[in-house]
Amino acid sequence: MPLTLSVLLRRIATAALLLAPPAVAAQETLDTASLPEIVVTATRYPVAPDSVAATVTVLRGEDLRAEGIRFVSEALRQVPGAQVVRGGSYGAATSLFVRGGESDYVKVLVDGIPLNQPGGTFDFSSLTTENVERIEILRGPGSVLYGSDAIAGVVQIVTRDGAGGVQLNAGGEGGTFGTAEWQVGALGGGGGVGWSASVSRLTTDGIYDFNNDYRNTAASGRVQIGAGAHTGAALTARYTDGKFHFPTDFTGVPVDQNQYNAEETTTLGLDLTHRLSEALEAQLLLGRNASDAEFVNPPDPPASSGGSITETRTERRTAEARAQLRGPAGVRGLAGVSYDDQHQESRSEFDGFADAPFGADRDNWGFYLQASGLALPKLQLTAGGRLDENERFGSFWTYRASALAFAAAATRVRASVGTGFKEPSFFENFSTSFTRGNPELQPERSFSVEGGVEQDLAGGRVALAVTGFVQRFRDLIQYTPVTSVPEDPNFFNIAGADASGVEASLRVRPSPSLEGSVSYTWLHSEVTDAGFDSDESATFVEGERLLRRPTNAVTLRAGYGGEGRLRLGAALNWIGDRDDLRFAQFPEPSLRVELPAYATVDLHGRLTVLRPGRGAAPGLDLTARVENLFDEEYQQAASYPSPRRAIFLGVATHVR
Repeated sequence: MPLTLSVLLRRIATAALLLAPPAVAAQETLDTASLPEIVVTATRYPVAPDSVAATVTVLRGEDLRAEGIRFVSEALRQVPGAQVVRGGSYGAATSLFVRGGESDYVKVLVDGIPLNQPGGTFDFSSLTTENVERIEILRGPGSVLYGSDAIAGVVQIVTRDGAGGVQLNAGGEGGTFGTAEWQVGALGGGGGVGWSASVSRLTTDGIYDFNNDYRNTAASGRVQIGAGAHTGAALTARYTDGKFHFPTDFTGVPVDQNQYNAEETTTLGLDLTHRLSEALEAQLLLGRNASDAEFVNPPDPPASSGGSITETRTERRTAEARAQLRGPAGVRGLAGVSYDDQHQESRSEFDGFADAPFGADRDNWGFYLQASGLALPKLQLTAGGRLDENERFGSFWTYRASALAFAAAATRVRASVGTGFKEPSFFENFSTSFTRGNPELQPERSFSVEGGVEQDLAGGRVALAVTGFVQRFRDLIQYTPVTSVPEDPNFFNIAGADASGVEASLRVRPSPSLEGSVSYTWLHSEVTDAGFDSDESATFVEGERLLRRPTNAVTLRAGYGGEGRLRLGAALNWIGDRDDLRFAQFPEPSLRVELPAYATVDLHGRLTVLRPGRGAAPGLDLTARVENLFDEEYQQAASYPSPRRAIFLGVATHVR
């Protein structure tokens, strides 16, 4: 049935009736868009959310776990301006598009350590909400503070700190598609030491009839130590091991009995801080992120030959030193220098014949300055600049300037302008098999302007925010199979696109036990230079929309609860029509298609059977979730169906 406005309204009404609470005691607030006391991503040091000129959304880990959200990608669906696209079943490749930017235009960090592949690519399919204190999402260019890849935004996962007595938790759930999940965690601290740790495991059979099982193991830990009043250290570790079987070929047809992707990732970070004086603080951040990925396609029975395997290892080592200055009259200064060492190697084998192995290295130095202060009693100005010196493309400058005006006690007006960049991928720079990389490539770059207003009403029980933005993407790297001589490269900086839009959100909290929110994103994207593409089925078609970016998107969320035993919540996500490519086997041409709009409604509930008691007596909760309540049949990516209705039941216990 087509998703008309009337159908959508009926579904909203039905979801509201299902959510309508009985006369029970209140419970904790469930709106994950509520901001905590501080944010760090926008400035690189802790500040109050209402003193940030940038557009930042914060998702609290406690709320995500209460809703049963196990993957960061699912959490990001509620963020205005963010579009998450998963290519099929659980575990399939998952991309994030922010404000119309490419899927490799967002920097992803865990406690300051970058997770992106060199060149910006990041697959969200296996990134869990394991041990997460909060997720901060900065929208708009962040290259001044974070360098390459932060063209359209930054996503930073902040790991939980431990303090006070030991707290233990464990839980599990199972349900549709043969899904089973369990997790255990603990945190605590004392005597200047805090710690947290968590481990989880998820398995599912997937949505296809064969070869679609997915398993994911994740572990996270953090230890922070205070050596006196002025010195601190924090060690972060995160590990993910995922394996995804998929039967589909590149056209989306399920034909393969045994192919799979697997990836194992380890992230380590050490953060050292020392306060030199009341006005000056020094910080050193050391990090390493390493991933081993493989695509394996054994011969399909009964054949004994024809299989293939590709293995890729990527490693990034980072070091960053920065100093923070606190001056009079609200002046804050930040100066930093960063070093990024990148290495990638891969090998491929087909039917027993091995291709020549590939390996490459490059490094980057970054130098940045940022200053903020009150130009007037109610006007805060911030300006920053950065110079990157890259081993391959040389020097590149970025800047950002912003203003925050406190027009009234409950009114904040923001404006900013800035630039961002993304370095070429290793494949675009160094490839030699079948295609030839271009070592002379320059970074893809952006120019962005935004402005917005935030208004609190009814004593803070209502919050309204509206932001408009305009972005220009230039020097996009594009592939061409046609070269004048075989030795010429196949990649060039040639394409361009624009993206502009409006993000609006409304949050209401009529009582401590009831909260709701609605967000709307309008996006206009347009290819301004198609580069080498010339036909209507190309990735870039001049004058057309960028692929997989809907013009309209709406999210509605509601939660009921408080200190009582029952907690309920619902979320509706409506995604408007968007363009995509439907690939076909040769000689049939690939087609540019318009995917229809779709809406999904998710419900979650938690009933506390036993509260944690004295003497380490455990508490006990029963949980229930429904995904895609109305069994919507839809595709996030052309030719790859998304899961239909799914029901999950679980149990959780905790000791405080």
